Amino acid sequence: MVKIRLRRMGAKKAPYYRIVVADSLSPRDGRFIEEIGTYNPRTEPSEIKIDNERALYWIKNGAQPTDTVKTLLKKSGAI
Repeated sequence: MVKIRLRRMGAKKAPYYRIVVADSLSPRDGRFIEEIGTYNPRTEPSEIKIDNERALYWIKNGAQPTDTVKTLLKKSGAI
């Protein structure tokens, strides 16, 4: 199954996330199909950049967003 999920980047205690489309069997920070956005929770307010077109494309083709990504998509206006 294909999932839209977060991939953790950044230094220790300074997380920065990329929103990626990946196979559900691949590890969290492992192989992915496509990067569709970024999320930085450390700024005030949180910085969310998502390619809404690509997110909708993957959702229409059966990709399941995780709970966290689903809330980020709602905030960005993709869903």
